[in-house]
Amino acid sequence: MARVVIVSARIGAGHDGAARELDRWFSGRGAHVVRADFLDLLPGRLGELLCGAYHQQLNTMPRSWDWLLSALGTPALAGAARRFAGLATPKMRELLGENTDVVVSTYPLATHAVARLRRSNELTAPLVVYLTDPSVHRLCVSPDATLTVAPNETAARQAQALGAGRTLVSRPLVAPTFRPAAGITERLRLRLAFGLPHDGPLALVVAGSWGVGQIGQTADDLLATGLVEPVVVCGRNEALAERLRKTGHRHVFGWVDRMPELMRACDVVVQNAGGLTTSEALATGLPVLTYRCLPGHGRANAAVLHNDGIVPWVHSPSELTEELEWLLRRPVKAAG
Repeated sequence: MARVVIVSARIGAGHDGAARELDRWFSGRGAHVVRADFLDLLPGRLGELLCGAYHQQLNTMPRSWDWLLSALGTPALAGAARRFAGLATPKMRELLGENTDVVVSTYPLATHAVARLRRSNELTAPLVVYLTDPSVHRLCVSPDATLTVAPNETAARQAQALGAGRTLVSRPLVAPTFRPAAGITERLRLRLAFGLPHDGPLALVVAGSWGVGQIGQTADDLLATGLVEPVVVCGRNEALAERLRKTGHRHVFGWVDRMPELMRACDVVVQNAGGLTTSEALATGLPVLTYRCLPGHGRANAAVLHNDGIVPWVHSPSELTEELEWLLRRPVKAAG
């Protein structure tokens, strides 16, 4: 039985979501899968502090993320980030041991920690880098990877330009529970279960597991179009959920365990980062819009999805109205 080690990170939900589906894919083919969180491999509380700093930055200084990602694209700071990743080497070495057959990384710093072991010949198992975003940053790529898996042709070209070797394009892995509604009866049943209106179009507003970004403004803009009722998922951001409820929004959720069903109850998804949730919505057969997107990776993803004709990037309330008018004229997709 092959031993596959998948290394992710609990920074947002995208990296862990990809790891979970890779686990399911490998396990279904008879592999023994071990999953690890890169943050837990760093010394002391360093991983916890890194995660907290990133979360705080997106909440309080989101525009600084643009600057930081640009800076990390320079050779000097990219090198510093790779050296930082090397702090996880001792625990990574212990995790991988001598009987690992394949290592899969869904998180950039984990990629560089494993690559360090490959360069020193301490690891001979192949390293597969699984890219979780439609766009590719320099830190996501390592020339020491045996294979880089990209979610689209644009990402593959970007990865190769940044030094990736063998590259494979594969559509994002999404849980099979994300599927189109079987018909109007299922849609109505799910709306009843979630306490949603039985008639009228619903726009599902999502902002990742942390609920970061201009979510309140997005909900207000959607309501102002007069075309849809916003259904807002705030993730673990309970403070945001409470603020939205106090300002009169009627359909506000915190963390949702039944996201596939909630998507099937709605008509369109409005998101701000372009990662895992976008893939899940498309698998559900829902149209997706990018609106008030996050700086940094959010804008980079939005540009790729827009230019590839997959998800329109909406820049203003008037454009939002126009896109919704067009989308809501399209027939609802149904399974089978």
